[in-house]
Amino acid sequence: MLMNHMNHTEVDLFSCYSPSVVAYRYFAVLWGCAVTVTGTVGNLMTILAFALDPRLRTRFNVLIVNLAVADLLYCTILQPISVDSYLHLRWRSGQLWCSIFGLLLFLSNSVSIITLCLVAVSRYLLVAKRAVFERVFSDRGLILLLILTWALGVASFAPLWSVYTFVPQVCTCSFHRTRGRPYTTVLLFFYFFVGLGCVGVFYLLIYRRVRIASQALLRYRLSRRSSRKKPASSVQGTDDSGVESGMAHTCSCEMSSQVDLAQHNDDISSSEKRSANSSAAHKPTPDIIPASPASTPAPTTAASSSRSPNSGDDGEFKRVTRMCFTVFLCFVFCFVPFMLLNIADKNNRAPQVLHMFSANLTWLNSCINPVLYAVMNRQFRQAYHVLLTRAAAPFTRLWTRSQ
Repeated sequence: MLMNHMNHTEVDLFSCYSPSVVAYRYFAVLWGCAVTVTGTVGNLMTILAFALDPRLRTRFNVLIVNLAVADLLYCTILQPISVDSYLHLRWRSGQLWCSIFGLLLFLSNSVSIITLCLVAVSRYLLVAKRAVFERVFSDRGLILLLILTWALGVASFAPLWSVYTFVPQVCTCSFHRTRGRPYTTVLLFFYFFVGLGCVGVFYLLIYRRVRIASQALLRYRLSRRSSRKKPASSVQGTDDSGVESGMAHTCSCEMSSQVDLAQHNDDISSSEKRSANSSAAHKPTPDIIPASPASTPAPTTAASSSRSPNSGDDGEFKRVTRMCFTVFLCFVFCFVPFMLLNIADKNNRAPQVLHMFSANLTWLNSCINPVLYAVMNRQFRQAYHVLLTRAAAPFTRLWTRSQ
């Protein structure tokens, strides 16, 4: 009798059953299975592409791989357990694994957020302060940064070991809402709000520099056209053109760095440049180091101006801007609804389905990151194609023999 009472109490502690979520759980299970498969395959392909393709072994892509490892930890280990808890509407693994799950969950999220911040910082330093970028993101510095991301995640959330518990509102294990305060409040504010703000600020700074450089290049092109039409003996025209050309040259050097950054992110215009130079077509892709303004020759400036955002083609300005805002908006889309709901609904008066749905949105982050940071790069797409071709080769041969 006493044993049955204890088992019943334990089941209640780890139960998230409610008549209002019985139907929703099947949607959550399908959603979770899709995240598991897509995230596992996508992140594994990103890691394998980096390991097998020498062209992808750059310092920037090391950050992408670190992000993929954090997402792989969540998709492969944690997501299937969440799917099981939603399917049965209760936690079936006991308190010990609940604490382990909570620690790994926040470790994965914290490493992802820190890595996203490092990606944004590296992109900004690359186009704004190259000397600082070279010192901070050197080979040794990059290894140290990667170690610090994981060490900081463990050091931040390991002290919460005793307060990790099952949360029925979202049918998963997390830290207790009140027992861990104010430490948990500080952590959430630091990682999610400060981290999210840093990502947005640095991408907006990149956007601002690209916009200023593109406007200067447009003025430079107009000044060159007007100088061809004006007599060479016009002193005023020469002075105006010289001043404007000097400003445009300075900004065009910045735009050249922006172009190099966009070449690494998109790798669209870089393939056109490599096809124009047959000797460079067979060389590995260099690391993401833009040409310095002092070493940028005039022909490069002219070529960069010919690919300005105002050309008919969708140039580097639009691509970089679109990617920056896509990263920022997707990050906001995944995490902000869940954070705002937890802040606004302190007394758990909101429907449980709403809590579950907002938590399920955060699952998408582990799938979206590989898409945003790898699939949008042409070299990664080519590496994915090679991996998929190799994986499908045995089945293709089997199908061919059976015909």
